[in-house]
Amino acid sequence: MNNIPISDLFNSKVHFGHLKRFVSPKMFKYIYCMNNKISIINLDLTLKMLNEALVFVGNVIKNNGVILFVGTKKQARKLIKEYAEKMNMPYVNFRWLGGLLTNYKTIKNSIDKLKELEIKLSSNNENKFTKKEGLILNRKLNKLKLSLEGIRNMDKLPDVLFIIDVNYESIALLEANRLSIPVIGIVDTNSNPDLVTYVIPGNDDSTDAIKFYLETFYNFIIFSKKI
Repeated sequence: MNNIPISDLFNSKVHFGHLKRFVSPKMFKYIYCMNNKISIINLDLTLKMLNEALVFVGNVIKNNGVILFVGTKKQARKLIKEYAEKMNMPYVNFRWLGGLLTNYKTIKNSIDKLKELEIKLSSNNENKFTKKEGLILNRKLNKLKLSLEGIRNMDKLPDVLFIIDVNYESIALLEANRLSIPVIGIVDTNSNPDLVTYVIPGNDDSTDAIKFYLETFYNFIIFSKKI
């Protein structure tokens, strides 16, 4: 299932890294060459490490594990939501709430509040509030939904984090490390790969590349659930 042609990575712009002056010294080993001062990622290495991550994910899925998909940067938000929902997996695509992992009990209380508010504002109760009260409660509900909608059904800590852009999601990465939760990370050439369990060196800015990663994991997870 994971026989991915290297041309798929190339066509999805996975090989485009950052300008040389922004490259992390720890990422030079994943770079094939510099082209007009832009780092070009070695796709042979990317494909090898992607396949290693997929093997790991296959084992997680066989054990009914939960993967939390994280991507709050503008380019990733819509795609993270779309693919995580198709995989029936939790996601964070708006803002990482500090303590989401390390203080999960408090986050769970916020999820319970979200669900209580939804019941309060359901059609059965719509006449119980004044227009002003309804507006205030709806505003509160919408604010909670932005941060919690993707994890509302996550009733325990995830078994794995999948992160688009480990620089941007540094708090999520640190929390996962503190709790020894494995991290699969898309690591661009400006990032530090040290805290990532399964490094996938690749472009984390292009929507084409982000879609490729998510589509690949989606196809593999659906396949793994069937066998």
